[in-house]
Amino acid sequence: MIDILLALAGLALAVPASTPATKHARPPAAKPAPRASSVVKIELTRSAAMTRVVDWIAASRDNGSLPYIVIDKNNAAAFLFDADGQPLAEAPVLIGVAVGDEATPGIGSKNLAEIGPAEKTTPAGRFLAKYGLAAGRQKVLWVDYATSVALHPIPTGYNPKERRRQRMASPTSDDNRITFGCINVPNLFYSKSVQPLFRKKGGYVYILPDTKPLEAVFPLLLGQTVASGGSR
Repeated sequence: MIDILLALAGLALAVPASTPATKHARPPAAKPAPRASSVVKIELTRSAAMTRVVDWIAASRDNGSLPYIVIDKNNAAAFLFDADGQPLAEAPVLIGVAVGDEATPGIGSKNLAEIGPAEKTTPAGRFLAKYGLAAGRQKVLWVDYATSVALHPIPTGYNPKERRRQRMASPTSDDNRITFGCINVPNLFYSKSVQPLFRKKGGYVYILPDTKPLEAVFPLLLGQTVASGGSR
């Protein structure tokens, strides 16, 4: 477990400039939020599923020559690694309000008002994430462009009743499901750790499942287990 210093702030996520006007990213457009006035200590623990996926990536070099982030949805945590598999940083995250590992077909072309509660999922899987332009000429890290899922700080345009900053700063992961499906991270984690690594060539984002077996989301895990003779 590692203590983390957080300062929460926001970056908007909206429609990419190169997309049709009918396509909307899940968070509302907004300017970056001011940093929170207090610093919060959060302790994160690696789950067994998280450890297994991290070990598999390192052993197989599945990430190639790119950095990567592993998102543990059940524990609302993000873990950042460089291209050599060295851990660099970790942080709490906010994820989609609905439990689920699939994105609704066509979700990326829907207006925010058209997205139902059950559709607000953060899909599980392995994604090649790259920076791209969003509305306002701001660059965001697109995790899955087709479903309008990105990783970014908390936007300022959210409903205050959602209490996103407070949820991220809470010591439990029980209240971290609140977004339309995007992954909200602390501002310092985003600007000081993620951006320097992902800015030029991008990197991989591995999102662990809520309910699916790990092998259903990452099939190569089964081969890794069999090859090593290890037990689950």
